[in-house]
Amino acid sequence: MSKDIRIKKGLDIKLVGEAQKVTENAIVSNFYSIRPEDFHSITPKLVAKEGTHVKAGEPLFYNKDNESMKFVSPVSGEVTEIERGPRRRIDAIKITADKEQKYHDYGAFNLNADSDELKAHLLKTGCWAFIKQRPYDVIAKPDVQPKGIFISGYASAPLAADLDYTLSGKEAELQAAVTALSKLTSGNVHISVGKNSQSPLANLENVVIHRVSGPHPSGNVGTLINKVDPINKGEVVWTVNAQDLVIIGELLLTGKFNAERIVALAGSSVKKPRYFRTKIGSEIATMVYDNGVEKDGNDRIISGNVLTGKQVAPDGFLDYYSNLITVIPEGDDYEFFGWTKPVFDKVSPSRALTFSWLMPNKKYDLDTNTNGEHRAFVITGSYESVFPLDIYPLQILKACMYKDLDEMEALGMYEVAPEDFALTEFICVSKQPHQKIIREGLDLMLKEIG
Repeated sequence: MSKDIRIKKGLDIKLVGEAQKVTENAIVSNFYSIRPEDFHSITPKLVAKEGTHVKAGEPLFYNKDNESMKFVSPVSGEVTEIERGPRRRIDAIKITADKEQKYHDYGAFNLNADSDELKAHLLKTGCWAFIKQRPYDVIAKPDVQPKGIFISGYASAPLAADLDYTLSGKEAELQAAVTALSKLTSGNVHISVGKNSQSPLANLENVVIHRVSGPHPSGNVGTLINKVDPINKGEVVWTVNAQDLVIIGELLLTGKFNAERIVALAGSSVKKPRYFRTKIGSEIATMVYDNGVEKDGNDRIISGNVLTGKQVAPDGFLDYYSNLITVIPEGDDYEFFGWTKPVFDKVSPSRALTFSWLMPNKKYDLDTNTNGEHRAFVITGSYESVFPLDIYPLQILKACMYKDLDEMEALGMYEVAPEDFALTEFICVSKQPHQKIIREGLDLMLKEIG
């Protein structure tokens, strides 16, 4: 069963440095780091103390609010450091990896088991961390049945990893994962793929396939939800990243938590952009510095894409959900009278002084400069041109800022996540942090209502 979705509102940001479709094994990382901040709203309680030796797939910590929800180690090795922040908050758990990896064996799972057994298995094995829910864009509550499960198999973000390529050959794992997930919802498992793609997701059973086309954010799971089955008050949907299906499926089939991930290294500061086979939480340096990126260069390393990813230090680690590392120039220089002259080397939805619309296929070498300063919201009407959801973006941002819960609810806050506002933040002439505003609004709703 296939349905077409065509997005007209949006903006494609075409950047130089796209990863070539060549996959290499990354240098084996000596150290791995799991950061609880990747699991928003979770309060971690340690299971593995410093000096504990763990196998890949054994618990590092659990969720204080639900002790059955475990978060496991991506590798076998010794827990060598618990990094703490204010009030002894756990910021990171660092593991020194064994030379020879050992896996905890959970045993192959019977896919004919009922939904309660499946939930318990996913919670125990650490795979529940890959299932998020909307509203609030947090890890899903296992005691609530979603009306649908949504998976985006089409990446439209700048320099995003090609999911058709990274999922190739993983059909058995993908099918096992979606077969299991279909037991956890009262509705359907909805998967989006590119209109003309040859995605391995397109031939799966027990799913509804949607072929999407149009500019970014056509590949966002929020866009898929909005066009297929919008969320109303009291309703819940779950989302899963396409590559995480492989980890879930392999665990169900083999009993091993294999945290392997195909990661794209991309960006204009990378001389040899391509794909690497690595593991969740690995050292960024094992992929970046053998590919032409200067160690002392003035570049920004981003775990994720340029719109929604987070900056990491040169000695940082791949975060839990990313399958992309982007390296672009740091925009810390000042462009004298830059606003007074025609611009040919920047992307903008506006035709005033910016001529990117004349060159729709041009790829740009952009840096991190915001080309402006923070100021009060200016009403230009430009947000709506890149925002395909049936929601008023400016109004919902303002409602979040003055913390009007009733207005946030009425405007559609249950449906959105910070990534849905990445493009409006990119084009914002007021340089307001849209994603941060939405995240804080969601946290407030979760505290007061959820």
